[in-house]
Amino acid sequence: MARFYLVRHGEPDWEMTEKRYMVGVQRDLVPLSARGLLQAEKSARDPRLAEGEWILSSPYTRAMHTAAIISRIRDLPLHVEYDLHEWLPDRTLSYDSYEKLKKLREDFRRHKGRYPEGKERPWETISSVRKRARAVLSRYRHHACGIVVCHETVIQAITGSEDPVDPAGIVEWEFH
Repeated sequence: MARFYLVRHGEPDWEMTEKRYMVGVQRDLVPLSARGLLQAEKSARDPRLAEGEWILSSPYTRAMHTAAIISRIRDLPLHVEYDLHEWLPDRTLSYDSYEKLKKLREDFRRHKGRYPEGKERPWETISSVRKRARAVLSRYRHHACGIVVCHETVIQAITGSEDPVDPAGIVEWEFH
């Protein structure tokens, strides 16, 4: 059994996406905001993370920025795992505004991450997020304790909880 500390990334600088008219995955390249930097530093100093032996990170900039801060403060090796990436609101990767993203997320939440009977949606299902994220963690289940920096929906999928996770929030989870 392994213990994982699932850390949501700090607050990103979303204003940049609108100013620069970023589309699709470009929107995932923004760094942390000034507040996000402080959130990440605070989480890095949380005594629970002292148990961590290594850090896994989503490849998205906001998660890697958070993980880099934790790595520096905790002096732990950092590994990037592609399949810890955020839930895909549009599998074509072409959404182009916060408004469209918001509508897709609302539809996802209204249907609890599952496609309605006989219908498909552009977004990735919660079971798909769970399957890919848990597959990553299963490769590390023989290690005592690790820190995983990723995204709220990924944390919810892994844990099976619908509870919100604050930016740079920490959720303890054991792999059985």
